[in-house]
Amino acid sequence: MCATIRGSVTYRFGIYEFDSESAELRKSGRAVALEPQPVRALALLLARADHLVTREELKDAIWDKDTHVDFDRGLAYCVSQIRTALGDAGDSPRFIQTIPKRGYRFIAPLHAPAAAETTPEAPPPVPSVDRRSRNIWALAAVAALFLCVGVVAGLALRGGEPPGRAVIAVSIFDNETGTAEYDRLVSGLSDLLVARLTELAPDRIAVVGNAAVLRQPRNIRNLKAVAAGVRADYVLLGQLQRSDSGFRFITHVIRLIDETHLKANRISFPDANLDDLEQKVLDEFERAVQQHVLNQPSKLPT
Repeated sequence: MCATIRGSVTYRFGIYEFDSESAELRKSGRAVALEPQPVRALALLLARADHLVTREELKDAIWDKDTHVDFDRGLAYCVSQIRTALGDAGDSPRFIQTIPKRGYRFIAPLHAPAAAETTPEAPPPVPSVDRRSRNIWALAAVAALFLCVGVVAGLALRGGEPPGRAVIAVSIFDNETGTAEYDRLVSGLSDLLVARLTELAPDRIAVVGNAAVLRQPRNIRNLKAVAAGVRADYVLLGQLQRSDSGFRFITHVIRLIDETHLKANRISFPDANLDDLEQKVLDEFERAVQQHVLNQPSKLPT
């Protein structure tokens, strides 16, 4: 159900609400970080709730016709970010249902606001994103084949950070298995980690995941360039590799001022079973950040 409230349309579903005028998603009244492209996709899905929204319709709503991106990966990323924001899952959806090879449908019931406050209105237009935002998306896609703006808590430049607030850079993770089918899985993990850490301690850490220097492959990655490019204090790296019994994922937490490894851990996945890869990797990085960043006295330069 949608209604006009002071000129805007607000959709309410469960503990969430989405305001079409501000293009803001809220959970229990608190804003939830969501990038412009996923916001546009969510707006269209809500406006067409209970109906199939085709992949082509989503493409037209998210990107300009003169914007060139890897559409399949871009759309998958947008839907993944919406699901992450809503705590949803593709295999047992509560909000976003995948219609294979066709598109998506918003399936959760929408709640009507109080009648005294509202007047019915037709579904709203998808919130606009200015030309500059679209150009940033396109340039990022060209520079890194697929660079969506990572969910960022805080500023990329240290000069704008309050004293004592650490900046953590998350580099794109590396698929070192030699099998291209794992590329999307591995690179998507780094984006999920950015989202996870953004909510961990926003008053004490800022997370950067959208800089081009963080999207370079391991063979040309330069930690000094990372430190200078995003003015970060720490960088998180990860690699998926084959092992004798299946796979292993290597996690790294590095302090950039002296390039010291604060923690490196090997997570084993025997019998090539990667079902719990996401959970184990994200949990390991969160523990490492808690131990080596949040639970340590500040030693950052002022």
